[in-house]
Amino acid sequence: MPRPREFDRDEAIERAMGVFWEHGYEATSTEQLLQAMGIGRQSMYAAFGDKHGLYLAALERYQARQNAALLERLRAVSSPLAAIEDILLAVAADAPEGRARGCMGIQSIVEMAGRDPDVVLLARSGTALCEAAFERMVAEAKRRGEVGPHVDERNAGRFLLTTLQGLRISARTGAAPESLRAVAGFAIAALRPTPPSASS
Repeated sequence: MPRPREFDRDEAIERAMGVFWEHGYEATSTEQLLQAMGIGRQSMYAAFGDKHGLYLAALERYQARQNAALLERLRAVSSPLAAIEDILLAVAADAPEGRARGCMGIQSIVEMAGRDPDVVLLARSGTALCEAAFERMVAEAKRRGEVGPHVDERNAGRFLLTTLQGLRISARTGAAPESLRAVAGFAIAALRPTPPSASS
């Protein structure tokens, strides 16, 4: 029996990720994946086990990249609150095709989480990392006086991640950039210190 030909595993995952991201898990056929990766069926099974194994590898790659990009954005701005705002506004600033494509991570949760424990585990780990990153930035912003003393850092981290996910879903369903920016602005305003009243 001939041996499966060698191929670049990382490149294969990248190409498969694009197909899954575009079509979702169920609507993606094995033939589509093989054509995109440029490999044979035997090679795919030897490297990933099956379509599900390949999907998990692609989803894990996507989440790692998204989390790294989020952490990089949070570190790139000197003001922690400005960094958080930049993350939220980036959804509105994305090109129309990027907004329409949406987030593969959210897509996987909607499609698979109710029946796939492996996807649930990946989603939980990614969520925990993002929440913790937001929580740290809120704590630092609070220390600098950019966030009100009334704000609970842990709840704020959850709120910001939920807001980000909601923005991505809204963007995919066609929400206008100005609407997305308004939601981002509302979220940031909720964190700022409450100005003193005129009577105080």
